Amino acid sequence: QVQLVESGGGLVQLGGSLRLSCAASGRTSSNYFGGYAMGWFRQAPGKDHEFVAVISRDGDREFYADFVKGRFTISRDDAKNTVYLQMNSLQREDTAVYFCAADSYVRITTVEQLGLTPDQLAYCGRGTQVTVSS
Repeated sequence: QVQLVESGGGLVQLGGSLRLSCAASGRTSSNYFGGYAMGWFRQAPGKDHEFVAVISRDGDREFYADFVKGRFTISRDDAKNTVYLQMNSLQREDTAVYFCAADSYVRITTVEQLGLTPDQLAYCGRGTQVTVSS
């Protein structure tokens, strides 16, 4: 079993930056954690979950939702069993609970088309709140 715990959320001013972290614990040997693609999702109040970004298990592929391209960067450090989401130029619309999840690259990028929610992926954290204020 792997547990994912997000951190780094908080209150930030419009145009500011935050870096979210998602640390894995449990069965986190490099062969295990490194075997998964890692993704970030978000859910704003009253809205459905949205895919934000994914990074492949080898770290050689990244894919982003259009609304974060050029502003957010996903990265991973398998030595620390951690995936990051650097968020720059934050906008009010970025206010949401952000979740990280582990699964295959394809399932993470097609979770909505598959009719799934992030908590139905192999592993999903409980989220961290990001609030952007003006």
